[in-house]
Amino acid sequence: MAEFVIKLADERGRVQEQTHSAASADELKQRFLHAGYHVFSVRSRGGLGGRKRKTKLEPFLIFNQQFLTLVRAGLPIHGSLEMLAKNQRNPHFAGQLLNVTERVKSGESLSAAFEAQGGFPTMYTTTLLAGERSGNLQEVLERFVSFQRISLTFRKKLTASLIYPCVLIVIVIALFIFLITFVVPSFATLYDQMGSHLPGITVALLNFGVAAQHRGPYAAVVLAAIIYGLNRYSKTPRGRDLLDGFRISLPVFGKIWIKYQVALFGRTLSTLLTGGLPLVPSLETAARSISSQRIAKAVFSSVVRVREGKSLANSLEATKVFPGVAIEMISVGEQTGALPQMLNSVSEFFEEDVETALTAAMALIEPVILLVMGVFVVIILIALYLPIFSLGQVQQFSH
Repeated sequence: MAEFVIKLADERGRVQEQTHSAASADELKQRFLHAGYHVFSVRSRGGLGGRKRKTKLEPFLIFNQQFLTLVRAGLPIHGSLEMLAKNQRNPHFAGQLLNVTERVKSGESLSAAFEAQGGFPTMYTTTLLAGERSGNLQEVLERFVSFQRISLTFRKKLTASLIYPCVLIVIVIALFIFLITFVVPSFATLYDQMGSHLPGITVALLNFGVAAQHRGPYAAVVLAAIIYGLNRYSKTPRGRDLLDGFRISLPVFGKIWIKYQVALFGRTLSTLLTGGLPLVPSLETAARSISSQRIAKAVFSSVVRVREGKSLANSLEATKVFPGVAIEMISVGEQTGALPQMLNSVSEFFEEDVETALTAAMALIEPVILLVMGVFVVIILIALYLPIFSLGQVQQFSH
């Protein structure tokens, strides 16, 4: 929800400017036109331009749990939304819920009201639409909350398993920077005062340390600019595709990434099908809900084959992206008429596989990081103290 400044005139012709929150400039303009005002202009306040922000998974799960509880208790939808909006700590999310409430009161459907906000998962609005069409909104919300709870738990497990290796890498990099920029230049000053002949490895390390100390700030600025540029580029369609290709091409983590995305796809598709949505719209929504561009494109290409009458398993197999185990399980689900249940089984299988593979990979990476750190430290210490040992031996022989 962004803030806009609207210039309008009422029925008496009085011109005034007001500031209001809305999902977009067009939405705010239409709101006042329907109310009988003449709108001159609508502009964004503070240059935000109606930028859409994604809703965080955890507060969104809490909201849906509370919303489901109120709906079960028999409260009207607009009353439940209004009550929950007042209890939100995030003003942006609260503004979105209030706007949804106003739209629902005016006769708009709940799914369309949430879709107009921007930033909400496509799966959520599609699920609400399926629930509205089937008349089972409460049941659909229960399935979505269950799906979201499982997704959040799985994501937390993955995050927890990555924390220690990331901390270890940061410590190694910080130690390396400290040795190169502070310790090595101190030894360079010492050896300059001694004026002794230094081994080649020591000279190279001292030159590198002195250069790092003097040019380090400039290198840090350049590195930060490169990271910022890559981050911006990764948000473009081509950048996302290249980043996803890089993830998939990684030796060990590439397969883990594919399995994680297949698990997410299977659980999303199962939830949508169970909610009563047809296969083709469910596939399209599931494709939009996953992060991997390669897998999303594969799912979209399979939609064409499904429309032609081919089975889902054969359509996904033709993409040559999905693992063979997933294809076989989906094929069994289609043949037995239990596709949603089999898709859940696919998700559970690959989630366990991802968790096991990631744990094993982290167990191997941690000693590798420590080994690399040890090798670097030993090389630096040898290069720094070798001249001292040589000088001690020379003095011993001279006596």
